[in-house]
Amino acid sequence: MTRSVTAVPTRTDDRPAQGGRSREELANRLLKGSVRKSYAPVVDIDWDAPIEPDMFFLPPELISIYGTELWDSLSRAQQIEQSRQELVNVLSAGIWFENILNQALLRDLMHRNPTAASSHYKLTELGDETRHMVMFGKAIDHVGGIPIRPRLYQRMIINLLPLLFRGPILWGAALVGEEIFDALQRQILEGAEVQPFVLRLMRIHVTEEARHIQFARDDLRKTAPAMPWYRRVVVANLHGVGGPFYRFLLTHPAIYARAGLDPRQARRVARSNPNFLRSCRDSAEPLTEFFTEVGLMGRLSRRMWRGAGFL
Repeated sequence: MTRSVTAVPTRTDDRPAQGGRSREELANRLLKGSVRKSYAPVVDIDWDAPIEPDMFFLPPELISIYGTELWDSLSRAQQIEQSRQELVNVLSAGIWFENILNQALLRDLMHRNPTAASSHYKLTELGDETRHMVMFGKAIDHVGGIPIRPRLYQRMIINLLPLLFRGPILWGAALVGEEIFDALQRQILEGAEVQPFVLRLMRIHVTEEARHIQFARDDLRKTAPAMPWYRRVVVANLHGVGGPFYRFLLTHPAIYARAGLDPRQARRVARSNPNFLRSCRDSAEPLTEFFTEVGLMGRLSRRMWRGAGFL
């Protein structure tokens, strides 16, 4: 079952873009694309299909400890369990990020023209993201996983973030949250030993997120040249916190403890693992190249991304 809205970059209002299509023209294209190709994960994934007992939940080469002595010391069953826990971690993070983005989009829409195509596309994106949250939640349940939830103080901070996400800061944050996962998911789609339902889930998410990324990128391309210097400094350096955040997220102690490993040892092994660091750099490359292209890769953010192993 498919629904849809078009896929094209857009800005946060209905002003014409400089030297190109307006935000509204792009929003209309994205709306049409969404009409042609959107999904209802509740029916577009066979949730009754059994889990394949001897297949990984993520490609082995994307597991944080893959290629290390620790990985080689595990039985195949233990390796598969580690892949299951890392999938649950990625899906859990996706749920919490979609929650933040949806809150920010709703707050932004309060200040926008409700008749504009760009507003309609934001509402369409909201619909996509809520369905993704359902999809991720059902997937965690399908594999018998337990969501990895932020601590109370982290949830309190998360609920404050949408108050700060406006204009270019919103779209920069959206890209940090979407592009790295998008690149990671594209690597997952190349996996041959991965559970079929995981590949289906990733295909759905990649297809719909491509429109969201296009929309966010378009806004920054159009607004970056006219930003006051102080706003440019903030936008160009604030996204650097994504580096340490992802480093913590992708080596969360729970994913090792739940798989029966010593979390401190396993995290230390993962963070010095050349295979894992290469995967991090590959996942961040489209994002950091884009920020560099539009002049929004500040020195501080570059240092933070590099220090976390993503550059």
